[in-house]
Amino acid sequence: MRAAVIGLGVEGKKAFNSLINHGWDVYASDLNVNVDLSGLDIPKLDMELIKRGDSFSFISSNFVLDIGFTNPDEIDDCDAIAISPSMWGGSFASKIVENGKLLCDVLTKHRDLFTIGITGTNGKTTTVHMLKEILENAGKKVLVGGNGGGGFEGYYDLILEANEKDYDILLVEVCDMTLDFANYCFDFDIVGLTNMGNDHMDVHKTVANYKNSLVRFFKDKNIVIAYNQDFKADFIDSASNSIPYFESQEELQVFGEFNRCNAGLAAAIAIELKIKKSIIKESLNNFKAVAGRLDVYPLNDSLIYIGKTDNSDALASVLAENNFYAIFIGTPRPHEKHRLDILDEVVKYNPEVIVLFPGLDDNFEVAKYRLNSLNYEGRVEIATSLDEIIALVAEFSHEEAMLIGGNGQDVIIDIQERIRLLSQNCN
Repeated sequence: MRAAVIGLGVEGKKAFNSLINHGWDVYASDLNVNVDLSGLDIPKLDMELIKRGDSFSFISSNFVLDIGFTNPDEIDDCDAIAISPSMWGGSFASKIVENGKLLCDVLTKHRDLFTIGITGTNGKTTTVHMLKEILENAGKKVLVGGNGGGGFEGYYDLILEANEKDYDILLVEVCDMTLDFANYCFDFDIVGLTNMGNDHMDVHKTVANYKNSLVRFFKDKNIVIAYNQDFKADFIDSASNSIPYFESQEELQVFGEFNRCNAGLAAAIAIELKIKKSIIKESLNNFKAVAGRLDVYPLNDSLIYIGKTDNSDALASVLAENNFYAIFIGTPRPHEKHRLDILDEVVKYNPEVIVLFPGLDDNFEVAKYRLNSLNYEGRVEIATSLDEIIALVAEFSHEEAMLIGGNGQDVIIDIQERIRLLSQNCN
């Protein structure tokens, strides 16, 4: 079988790798000659490079990779096509659907599985992992994936994996930017909403647009939403059935009221699936934070809170939990100016020190300009390496607490691991 992968963003790269790993031949292309190819499983040996002006091709025994152009004949020769979710709704995507060549229409076994979707702005990954542990402790064989930025394999990997092996439940993390795409690809039996927050507004433009996307996604579905969810009436009107959830009252090892909400959502879905309450309780009691998500480590006299908080609502929920002497913020990509709203929350909180570090990019000047425009008068530090970050953490470790968050999950995981080791050795 041969598949085409159009677009090499996060989901496209995951689709390419997954198809290769599942034994497919692949044609892949991206029109951007400067596309980041890191993360692609491209072998260094047995591969030919052909340059054509600004564009170029990698050719190997099981794939062709065109950068800067797309060869329509290669696409026509493929049995299935994987497009970037961001292309959904366009004429090219519509043509692929009409021809029945979208991968989810060629391989359809995944649609026979009982399927749970978890969507929302914040807390999706933690909720998915909580629910996965509950279901597996109940003896279910669970296939997990979805949102390419959630630390999972992507949507297409779910389709490929479900086609080859037997599972009881398909558990999908659905990014709020890919709702319509995921709605077409999967047959959801239950959908849980963590929350609605201020993120991806470069895509949604307005909260009303985001709400309308969720209304479409929820249409005729069994949904689980917070008892106090904004736009609750709109969502209930669209759904076939709605179940409210509340903050969990269990003894959790993860920190924060927001994680009590995540646990409450996971528990409500598990109860709907008739999972024993004793299994739910034990699973939540033993659940530990997912790598890169918020966790707390003691160091000397301080508590260090560290985890991805890449939008203003996520950061505000953490800032409400403690008094932070210093706040470390990973910077976003230059074009993601909407993510600079997190600095507005930091300045509103007014810590003694703000430390900027490279999260998704070395975007320091834009971040410093934002801090100046907000009239922040405290100390500002720039930490360009992990060692510099750790040195500042050590300097502030006799204060009550500090927070390390912002953008850049991979960077934050590296910092988190170093802090964990320091905590173990010093405490």
